[in-house]
Amino acid sequence: MADCEDTLWHYAALHGNVRRALVRAGMRAEGELLDAGCGTGGLLRRLRGWWPQARLRGVELSAFAVGLARERTECMIDEGSVLALPCADESLDAITCVDVVYQLPDPAAAYREAARCLRPGGVLVVNEPAHRWLYSYHDVSVGGRQRFARKELLGLLRAAGLEPVYATNWNFLPLPLVWVRRKLLPAPEGSDVGEYSWWIALPMRAMMALERLWLDAGGRFPCGVSVLVAARKPQRN
Repeated sequence: MADCEDTLWHYAALHGNVRRALVRAGMRAEGELLDAGCGTGGLLRRLRGWWPQARLRGVELSAFAVGLARERTECMIDEGSVLALPCADESLDAITCVDVVYQLPDPAAAYREAARCLRPGGVLVVNEPAHRWLYSYHDVSVGGRQRFARKELLGLLRAAGLEPVYATNWNFLPLPLVWVRRKLLPAPEGSDVGEYSWWIALPMRAMMALERLWLDAGGRFPCGVSVLVAARKPQRN
């Protein structure tokens, strides 16, 4: 991830989609945001460029990834679990949790923990792999236990006490190609995520650019390799 998340088309599109969701949910320029399961810090690096005045921090279970994230960002990075965030009750304006809970036996527990830490009106933005029928060697190689339907992800967030305000699938245009690669062709050793040759990367970037135009215009995708949702903690009456 550290080698490719600043340049790979997938991460650029993913982080842009997270930004769009935060903006539509009303992320404050000086808000306090936690990236729960921050990996090697790629999302935090981009968030710092977009919100230079925001108070950004991360938490990550892997000690190795924590070390890389601390090298690659100026943010405070804690070693810890998304199931026990090192944050006080109602202390955060926003939480991002990107491609994390699909590795957990109880995804709902992570969303309940995020809800605990959000201030009333705070927002959680999540991204997860979509469609159980797309489960493959890639998921096994990265420790993925499941993939989600959008309706299922919305239900988990509502059960945690959060109200969805934005939801869409994405990676819609590459979906047929991903299905062929992961379900019909011989499996490689490990994941197929990494740097690609230009003749693959160029059309993928073009597809992501088209998707971005559609999403920026207010469109949604009914299916896609990934699903992204923003949900808000209700204000008190």
